Amino acid sequence: MLQLLQIELFKIFRRPRTYISFVAIGAIVMLILLAFYVDGANYMAFGLQSLTQSFEIQGNVLNGYLICFIILQTLLIHVPLLIALVAGDQVAGEANMGTLRLLITKPVSRTNLMLAKFFASAIYTMMLLVWMAFLALLLPVLIFGTGDLMILKSEEVVVLSKADVLWRYFAAFGFAAIAMTTVAALAFLLSIFAENSIGPIVSTMSVIIVFTILSTLDIPIFNAIKPFLFTTHMIGWKGFFDEPVSWQQVLQSAGILIIHIVGLVVASVIIFRKKDILS
Repeated sequence: MLQLLQIELFKIFRRPRTYISFVAIGAIVMLILLAFYVDGANYMAFGLQSLTQSFEIQGNVLNGYLICFIILQTLLIHVPLLIALVAGDQVAGEANMGTLRLLITKPVSRTNLMLAKFFASAIYTMMLLVWMAFLALLLPVLIFGTGDLMILKSEEVVVLSKADVLWRYFAAFGFAAIAMTTVAALAFLLSIFAENSIGPIVSTMSVIIVFTILSTLDIPIFNAIKPFLFTTHMIGWKGFFDEPVSWQQVLQSAGILIIHIVGLVVASVIIFRKKDILS
């Protein structure tokens, strides 16, 4: 199994498209940092103008912790596409190159093959999030320093002491890893049905868009299914920045995402074991 996993990781990282995700995240983070470095003061003045009329705000509000929070809100919307680029190519890419039929003739069970491909996709997802954490958290802290984290919400302003922030980011990235692995599992499942990677990538993003719309629409007919949609729980990382943290809600969301991952992977294995490989 370990040797299979190493082979699948080698396949992933020899493809040029794999590095598009790392370059894209790096470029977006650098542009955001440049924008805040050049014009951050004006941005903060505009964002806080309603508060400054009633309160006196002191301290380093524009700090690395705040910028990291803004980057997370921006990037975690686009990361699913970057993950689908690789996870959606795991089986469909083999079929497109004509190597899938040859692959299953090896003395390896289809179950182990599928698990190795999924775990390789999950490892790629983790590496992408570690790269994002390095750029989104470490660089802003080095450039802008640290301070209390002020989060503006629709109905309240949450201020977190700088001594109480760092662990929240580690927890948030851990939760994001679960959420993004769910996306990888979905793209992986869809790749079984396709002969090229375009179909699974487009299908994955279409499912996410549709489910996100259903999750956000305040229509009674959809309220019954909202708790079961994985997109409803993908933003659960924001719960770590509530004061106090709503542990029950965060853990429930993480549990539902894990159930989705297990269900999607099990479905992938079962379907692939019964699939007639013609390419």
